[in-house]
Amino acid sequence: MNGADHLLGGEALARHGQRLALICGAERIAYAELAARVRRASGALAALGVVPGDRVMLLMRDTPDLAAAWLGCLWHGAVAIALNSQLDEEDYRFVRSDSGARLAIVEDMLAARLPRFVQALAREERIAIAGQAPAGLPSWSEKIRHAASASAPFAAKPEDAAFWLYSSGTTGRPKGIIHTHKDVLPAGQTLRDTIALAPGDKVITTSRLFFAYGLENGLLGPLSIGAASVLCADWSDVEQVCALVAEHRPSGFFSVPSFYRRLLALGERALAPFCAVRYFFAAGERLPETIAAQWRRAVGGEILSVYGMSETFCVAIVTPPGTSTGRHTGKTLAGVEARLVALEGHPAEIGEPGVLWLRHPALALGYANRKEQTREQFLDGWFCTKDVFVRDAEGFYAHQGRSDELVKVAGQWVKPSELEETVLGENGISEAVCVPLADSDGFERLALFLATDGDPQEAMDAAAKACDARLPRHKRPKWIRTVESLPRTATGKVQRFKLREILQREFGRKE
Repeated sequence: MNGADHLLGGEALARHGQRLALICGAERIAYAELAARVRRASGALAALGVVPGDRVMLLMRDTPDLAAAWLGCLWHGAVAIALNSQLDEEDYRFVRSDSGARLAIVEDMLAARLPRFVQALAREERIAIAGQAPAGLPSWSEKIRHAASASAPFAAKPEDAAFWLYSSGTTGRPKGIIHTHKDVLPAGQTLRDTIALAPGDKVITTSRLFFAYGLENGLLGPLSIGAASVLCADWSDVEQVCALVAEHRPSGFFSVPSFYRRLLALGERALAPFCAVRYFFAAGERLPETIAAQWRRAVGGEILSVYGMSETFCVAIVTPPGTSTGRHTGKTLAGVEARLVALEGHPAEIGEPGVLWLRHPALALGYANRKEQTREQFLDGWFCTKDVFVRDAEGFYAHQGRSDELVKVAGQWVKPSELEETVLGENGISEAVCVPLADSDGFERLALFLATDGDPQEAMDAAAKACDARLPRHKRPKWIRTVESLPRTATGKVQRFKLREILQREFGRKE
């Protein structure tokens, strides 16, 4: 089976060939046209010497050209590696070395700010420029224009590598996660089973296509059901997203909690276009109850949490419509198995925190070039997420944090999110993140970092007062600090290790 053929082969085109597949600015791309572009992309890859099994790096904005190149890799039997367009040259060199990519397709405007990387690839004849190619460099656009269309897809086996996802690197170097052609099949299950989106419906996803959440729900999922995806070529700002929602009136909207917070800051009048959206989703970080409640008041719709990882690619847990409160993440999708292992090692009981293990139909083969870590987290068809959940008697899972972030204080487990929820909503506090850190005697304690929209000292005082009033002593933070903004990865996840480093540097200066 071939993942691209599953989405754009003869059977799919017989159902949806004339429907809109992609909308990007003034471009309107039907399924049949996208399929033709994918076949030409496959021919262009062949002309550039790419053979099945070769890895291809894609440094492109979120446009139909990226979609065609990504799917063209799969059609050809090559392995697509879409990357964040905002990384620096060192990161790209690492991925190039780690993946052993045969070719990099780089959009012209991105190539202009990566001169050394582009020159190195040019010397090895491993680059093609999408758009206006400088003299002496192969033009991807010209290769596409003159390529012979590959009519038949590569006859891939279900376990053949199809694409790699690089983790966002919250704790260090990103990891290459190897996915196969069979992992394309579950894409869009949330659209199909949870909200029953129909052919012709539209979706908007603020997360980028290099990210698993964006790739599934902003490209492959909509293609699997005959829906249309509205792409934003460049990184989205809140005003632009509001305009897109007003223009296209999507049925589904996918974003992250921090982006919903930014939208809410615009005020209810600016959010009027969202009142016509039927379903809202959030992933990538925990959805605070305050944001869920504020959104419901502002637009009249609930935000459904979804949980998945780059290792599962597709969603694993989703909030069923009508049950969203922000207090739980949701229930497992059909075909997904979950089990919780208590931090002490025994099977977790109802209401007891446990590390989540998943068996998922889109589970990756493992990590590229990391055999030890693959053996540690991929075991007998199960994957250890290292995320801690609690399951209630009704089968709802509630995310508690990372297993390496939970801390025992005075012999009792404390979850950072409880402190964060305690202070959110206090005057002057826009965001709060709690991280564990050892004190000078080696005991684990808690540090609370605040992003403020007012006077920093007043925010810290309000946080301390709220914690003293609502939390037992062992759960209160030992340190409270403010930051101008929380450090985040490109996918919006907070880089907690950078917050720890702030205090570690501060302690170092004091010593």
